[in-house]
This record gives sequence, structure tokens and C-alpha cells, in this order.
Amino acid sequence: MNMPPDYTRPRQGWVGAMRSNFLTGLVIIAPIALTAWLIWSVVGWIDARVWAIVPDGYQPDRYIQTLFDIQLSEQYDIRGFGLIVFLVFTFFVGWLGKGFVGRSLLRWAEHLVQRMPVVRTIYSGVKQIAETVFNQTNNSFDKACLIEYPRKGIWVIGFVATAARGEVADHGPEGDSLVSVFVPTTPNPTSGFLLFVPESDIKQLDMTVEDAAKLVISAGLVYPDDKAPKLP
Repeated sequence: MNMPPDYTRPRQGWVGAMRSNFLTGLVIIAPIALTAWLIWSVVGWIDARVWAIVPDGYQPDRYIQTLFDIQLSEQYDIRGFGLIVFLVFTFFVGWLGKGFVGRSLLRWAEHLVQRMPVVRTIYSGVKQIAETVFNQTNNSFDKACLIEYPRKGIWVIGFVATAARGEVADHGPEGDSLVSVFVPTTPNPTSGFLLFVPESDIKQLDMTVEDAAKLVISAGLVYPDDKAPKLP
């Protein structure tokens, strides 16, 4: 009886083993390093903006000198103090804005801004965006979808925003409603296109918005674990 040949995986040389170990280490280190760098950069950016408007006597290094009665030869950047001040200040403004005095001051300030021709346009747009993004009861961008764009037969991933309202909705097709869909670009999903698509032309996806964003950022390389296409 003829036995089938014993196929074994060829052993890697030391060059191949080193290359494999290096790539494995790179896959492990790169996400951690990029995440740490991004957090460090964002905290530093906030610190720079906060301490630029704080008087010199209240700078953290000056305060440490006064508190411990020591003399530092140069100014030191204590990363993170500005972020703490920003968070405390934002919390205080939010708490103040919920009270009667805070609401009265806010209405007075908005009334003053509405009298400025250019400033009122910028303020109104930014306020609407902030209210939409940070509204805790809002369900915007909670679904990923597929739409045919820029022509029939070509599909792109989009994020369902809200149902169209006002004049845009009035000009929609009869018997169907328009839905605003944000189509992000690759690999930078912060830019993209706003499309008003008939609801019947939208294919809802089961994947989460986070998984869809990963798919867009990776240019189609990172799929959800249970939906990844199998290679031949």
C-alpha cells in the first residue's frame, strides 16, 4: 500500500525568522505607540491653549516654586495640568448654564452676538453642529449603510444622519422620504460628502458605526471579525 508523501512546512531560515519576529513586534507596538502619541499630542495642544490665557503667577511651575519655596532655572511644561483646568472649567460652565442666572447670561450674550453680521453666522452654525454632535438624546450617525455612489453599480459606505427636513424634504420624491447620509473619504473620515438619498435606496448594514469607520480608514483592509471575506 502506497503511503501518501509526508508534506511538511519548510523550516524558516534565521533571516526569515527575524523578519517574522520584527513584523509581529511592529504590529504589537504600532497601535500602542500611535495611540499614546495621539493622546500626548492632544493633551499638549489643550495645555498650550489653556496656559496661554492664564497669568504667569498661576502657571504650574511658578506655583510649585511658590508652594515648595524652590527656584527653578527654567520654565517646565507639566503636561496634563491644562487639560485638568479645561475639564473643571467646562464642568463649571455647564453647571452654571443650567441655573437661572446662567441661562439669563447666555440669552443676553446670544442676543448680543445676533447683532453682529458675520459673527452671528459663524456662531449659529457652530452651535447647531455642537448641539447635534453632543446631544445625549440624539441618534445621529448610529447606523452604517451602503448606497450607490457616484453611479449605479458602485457602492460606498455611508453613515445615516437624520431624516431630511424643511425645504429639502419638500423636494424629495413622492412616496419616499429623503435621508441625509454622510459619505466619508479614505483614509481621512473627517472629510466627505453630504448626500440626500431616498430611503428606499439605502441598504442598512449590521456592522456597527465603529466597524464601518475602521473599514473606511483601513481602505478596506480591516473587516468586522465575523464578516471578513475569505480569500481563495
